[in-house]
Amino acid sequence: MDLPPFLLDQWLAKYEFRAAAPRYNLASSTGPAWTLSMLQALPNGTLDLANVPLGYAPPDGDRALREAIARHHEVDPDWVVVTTGASEALSILFCLAARDGAEVVLPSPGYPAFAALAQSWGLGVNAYRLRRERGFSPTVRDILDATGPRSALALINTPHNPTGAVFPLASVRELAGALRERRIPLVVDEVYHPLTFGDPQGSAAGTDNVIVIGDMSKALSLAGLRIGWIIDANAERRARIVDARSYFTVSGSPIGEAIATHALNNAEAILARLASVASANLSVLDGLMAEAAGVLAWVRPQGGTTAYPWFVDGRDGRPFCEHLAEAGVLIVPGDCFGAPEHVRISLGALSSGIEIAARILRRALLEARVSEPI
Repeated sequence: MDLPPFLLDQWLAKYEFRAAAPRYNLASSTGPAWTLSMLQALPNGTLDLANVPLGYAPPDGDRALREAIARHHEVDPDWVVVTTGASEALSILFCLAARDGAEVVLPSPGYPAFAALAQSWGLGVNAYRLRRERGFSPTVRDILDATGPRSALALINTPHNPTGAVFPLASVRELAGALRERRIPLVVDEVYHPLTFGDPQGSAAGTDNVIVIGDMSKALSLAGLRIGWIIDANAERRARIVDARSYFTVSGSPIGEAIATHALNNAEAILARLASVASANLSVLDGLMAEAAGVLAWVRPQGGTTAYPWFVDGRDGRPFCEHLAEAGVLIVPGDCFGAPEHVRISLGALSSGIEIAARILRRALLEARVSEPI
């Protein structure tokens, strides 16, 4: 099939990796950057890559890594299957769900790869809307109403990208139970777990009828490792997941898995750094959004590393984002998520110049307030 253009990655590739990249990157959905030397300096354990054998890793992942992931989600290590990023985890689950006429239930807006990957496996897509007037938080009933006799699985993403909405764990359990009666597994995308700005939320891993996916890229800020995972207590389905992983990518890199294990053994320090950066950036954004009243509106994110404001007059946000990029500040136009009036702003990028970036945003917003759309 012809995959739709991946507008989000095209936007990032256009600006993020060019020679004169924008000075202030507020577009990425990951956390502050880590280097190998920074990871090696973390206190728990020793990261010795010189003696890592460069053969295949086990198809379900190295045991030490699976144990570290299990501690992160407080589950049995035997339930964990390592994947090449959360993208492979999604592709495996959609592959195993595919059959003639099958459909998946997904959030809208949502990460663009959700629908594209599902459709690449021949699955139909039913969407449940995340509405501004409800703070982008769906109800259990919203999701159940999107299911039908052909539904092969339903997916929620919490904290959610791009809106920052959090689906409470109690609601996850209620939804999983209702879906079990319909014989529909619930996939919970927890790549931002456990970053919230209010009450802590436990992982849904271990909940009956729930399959959790996660990765090292978002809350753990190590996107370059390309390591993700699936957590599934169902042994029969898990065996099929391991077989699929063997067909797709055989195994992960032993070096990447060793680095990921060390990072997860120091997860408390990595997550604390992200929480500090994201909370500080959210405070800056609070002030900026107050100044932007009348031009931009928003729902303050409850978790994760992204905010999702919109132009109140409904204008296309891409020219505004292009204007900012040329001024040195990179954010994401909402058409990457099918909503041109929106923009996505990162809370996770570590920048000593975040206030400078905010000043550039303020100037651009003033121009937007007093002139025709940029």
